[in-house]
Parts: sequence; C-alpha cells; structure tokens
Amino acid sequence: MKNLKHIWLLLLVLTSSMAFAQVKFEAKVSKTKLGQNERLRVDFTMNKDGDNFESPDFENFQVIGGPNTSVSNSWLNGAHSYAKTYSYFLAPQKQGRFTIKSASIEIQGVTYKTKAVTVQVTNAVKRPNDPYNVESVASENIHLVAEISKGNPYLNEAITVVYKLYVSPNTGVSNWRELENPRYNDFWSQKIDTKGLRIQNGKYKGEDYRYVVLRKTVLYPQKTGKLEIEPLKLDITVEVPTNRRDIFGGMHMAQTNRTVSAGSRTINVKPLPEEGKPDDFTGAVGDFKFNVMTSKSELNASESLRVTVEVTGKGNLKLFQLPKLTLPSSLEVYEPEHNESIRTYLGGMQGSIADGYTIVPQYKGKYPIPSISFTYFDLESETYKRVSSGEIIIDVIEGPVNTSSGDDNLAAANNNKKEVTFNNAQFAFIKTKANLKPIVANNFFKSTAFWSSLLSPFLLIPLALVYRKEKEKRNADVFGNKIRKADKLAKRYLGEAKKALGHKDTFYIALEKALHNYLKAKLQIETSDFSKEKIEEILIEREVNEPTVKEFISILEHCELARYTPITNVEMQQDYEKAASTISIIDKEIQ
Repeated sequence: MKNLKHIWLLLLVLTSSMAFAQVKFEAKVSKTKLGQNERLRVDFTMNKDGDNFESPDFENFQVIGGPNTSVSNSWLNGAHSYAKTYSYFLAPQKQGRFTIKSASIEIQGVTYKTKAVTVQVTNAVKRPNDPYNVESVASENIHLVAEISKGNPYLNEAITVVYKLYVSPNTGVSNWRELENPRYNDFWSQKIDTKGLRIQNGKYKGEDYRYVVLRKTVLYPQKTGKLEIEPLKLDITVEVPTNRRDIFGGMHMAQTNRTVSAGSRTINVKPLPEEGKPDDFTGAVGDFKFNVMTSKSELNASESLRVTVEVTGKGNLKLFQLPKLTLPSSLEVYEPEHNESIRTYLGGMQGSIADGYTIVPQYKGKYPIPSISFTYFDLESETYKRVSSGEIIIDVIEGPVNTSSGDDNLAAANNNKKEVTFNNAQFAFIKTKANLKPIVANNFFKSTAFWSSLLSPFLLIPLALVYRKEKEKRNADVFGNKIRKADKLAKRYLGEAKKALGHKDTFYIALEKALHNYLKAKLQIETSDFSKEKIEEILIEREVNEPTVKEFISILEHCELARYTPITNVEMQQDYEKAASTISIIDKEIQ
C-alpha cells in the first residue's frame, strides 16, 4: 500500500511538470458585446517566447492602436513564469456579430494558433454621466473644428480652411494620426506650412480650451454651385484624469483612443456676373496691376531686346492667362518665357507672373508695340476692371533698310522699277541629266581601313588578357567583393528611401537598411554586430568626430521610433538629407 502511494505521488509530479511545460497561446477580448461607438481591446498572450507572430486581418474593424508588446517575467516560490502579450485596439465599422480570426506564432519550431473569438456590435451606447468615465470625458473634451473664412465666395475667389483641435484644460493628447484626409474636389488647393504645433488658448462654445492648428489650406473654387469639402478624421490617444492617485498624490491618468472628425462642409460658390464681362476676360479674380516693359528702346539691327508682360497683385495668379503681344511682322519674336514669383498666404496667392519675349529686329526703322490691355474681376467693387499699357516705340538706329512693300512701318516700294519679263528659254542652259564620274577611284584593298580591320584583332588580344587577369583577381578578392556589394546596397537603399518619400514605413525601413549596409562596407562588421553601442565604439576608434557619431546614432534611433509616431513629409525629407550628409562626413573622417 505504501509503495502504491509513492507511485501515485510520482505520477502526480510528472503530470504537473508536463502541464507546467505545456505551451499556451490564447486570445482575450476586453468585452464580447459593445456599442458601435465603443472600443475593443484584443490581447494575444503566450507563456513562452516565440517568433513570426501573425495577427488576423481584423475584418469589420479598424485598428486604431497597436500592436503594443508587453513582457512579464516573475519567480514565485522558486517557480518561473513568463508571459508575452500583443495588444490591439479596435473600432467597429458597423453593427453585427463578427468573428476575430486566429492569430499564429512559432514556438520552438511548432506553429500555434489561437481560437477564434466572436463579439457582438450593437447600436451606439449612451455613456454614463460619470466624471471619471474615461470614454465619456474624452468624448466631451476633445473637438476637431474646420473654420472656413467664407461660405459663399465667387468663382476663383480665395477661401481658407483652418483645422483646429480643441482640448479642455483637464485633458491631454499624447498622440494622433490621420485616418481620412480631406479631398478638395472642384477646388484648386494649396496647403500652408504650419511650422510646428503651437499650443494656444481660446474659446469653444463659450468655454476655455487649449487648441492647436493642425493644418491650413487655401482653396480656389473652380465650379459654381454647392461644393462639398470632405471631412478630416483623426484617431487621437487621449489622456484623461481618473479618481485614483499615485504614491506621491498625483492624479493618475488613463489613456483611451478616440476618433474625431471635423465634419463635411458645403460651400455655395457664386458665378461671376455676366453684366459688363469683357470679351477678352480670361478668369483673373483679385486686385492686380498690369505693366509692359522693354529692356531698351534704342538698338541696332540683329541686336536683341526683351519685352516683359507682367501682372502683379493678389488673387488667382496661377489660374489665368496673360494677354499676348502683337508685333510687326518684320520683328523676329521667340516663344515667351513664363516666370512666376508667387507665395500663398492665408488670404490667398500674392506675387507676380510674367511672360518675357526676346525680340530681334532685322532692319533699320521705328517699330511700334501697340497698347495691350488686361481685364480682371475686382472683388472689392464686384466689377470688371481694365488696365492698359501705353504704346512703346522701338527705334532701330543702324542696319539694312527693308524695301519690301509688305510692312506698314517702312517706306513704300519704288514704283519706277522696271518689270522683269520671262520667256520659255530662260532656264534652257540647265541640264536635267548628269553623267558624273569620280576623279580618283578609292580601292578598299591595301587602304587604311583594310589594314585596320586586319590588324585590330591582334592588337585587342593583349587588352583581353589584361582584362581577364584583372577580372580573375577581382573575383578572387572575396573580402573586397563583400565590401563593394554592401556599398552598392547602401546606395540602392538610399535610392529606394528617396523614392519612398511620403510613405513613412517603407521610407524608414529602406533608410535604416542603407545605413546598416554602409557601415558593413566601411567598418567590415557583420550584421550580428549591429548594436548602437558597438557602432559608436568602432566609429570612435576609427577617429570619427563624436558629434558625427552621435548624429549617426540618433538617425538610427529615429528610424526605429518614426514608424510608430506621426511624421510629416518635410521631416522625412530632412531625415533623408541628414543621413546622406552624415554618411558623407563619415566617409571623409574615417581612418
């Protein structure tokens, strides 16, 4: 009986050990039933570390956060426990009963999958009026507003859309990203650089708020009638105070994700009045000045001068055509060169546009450039206005005299000239057939071309031997080939990074690979040695200046962080230029 007890005890210990060693990989959701305006957290948890984690596609949900990774290691009474979790935050796209499919991971060469989880999405729920309810506080204290300067502009009149994010004083925002960008159909648009986010104080519905200006856009409507401006939609990580405090007495802040939208706006665009519209009106709307200028008024024949037709002022400068010059036919005129000097402010475009004509007179005389006019619609008086240039005389002092009667600006042809008469035999001396023979016959045999083609193969044999020897030597240089290959990869990835500007993830992956391959080529270190401390140590040993080393390390760190934070196209361009500049400096300093 005593031996039987020992056997049962041994079996119990073995069973417990097997159970303890068993791999667990499961999916957990924060709730199985939620409203369409609520958020769902999904955790994929394992008790052993693994590789090649693959999440499901989360069909019918939008991923607004994650994956966030957390790892837990603990020892209790000599027993070790491990847990690793991948967390996602989801927003339901519609109502219904949906299944979150399986995730997979590879642990010790075996692939494990979680069980599918089913959740029910109902109508939007009314959140309780609780001052410490995170969702409720976030919804009431975060607002995205689109402020439009004018709701009923004229066709081609500038209006401004300013997007402001209002945040109450007791709420914070730690991160945000754009879910939907507004598309300005039927508008000419120009985004204005905000040069960083500056926190300002203001009022929202009569209450004190802080706000930041996220973007400013100038629009010129290109159609009349009701035009819609699509909404800007953001996903925001909101920090909300709770009724809990930390050990120092400070308020504990809870985080939640909230989607905010500026809402669509409708603009009623008025057509320009038909009454008084000039026939030569080309669509200019604003306040303009018009001028025609010449680089010189006196010159000699075959010299050149430049005539500039210029419009300056404020309005839709890029959206209309300049009037054309009308010149005498005896002046040689080249295609005009178009120049623009325009800046876009909140009030619209300001600056100048000009067409520059290069003119070369062929004959002596005085040539008038007739007056030309420019018409535009003045928004202040709401009337059409015409501005005309004065007549300009070009005086060609020296040169041949044109005796042609076809030009109105020159003297009439001499009427006393005798008329030339022709007869049928005037071209009789011209032969219509020729019997031509070469004076000297060129034979190919024993010519220079003959000897060159005969001897060139023998002359190329030594060059081919030298080329083959150099190629074999290069192929045998395994270490050098590795360096050249890595250097080519660095250049290729820098090129790929440049092509990917504007696509954040692709850009920073290519930029990081380019930096790594450059180091592999220059420092002769393997990929396994790529730790920041190792890189910094080797660069300093190779006598690279410490500021340059710090800059290189900071670029690598920024490549890792930038994939998880909002980054603008301007910042991506700056990172690319910074990486190229740092590589160039290291190339010069490395020993």
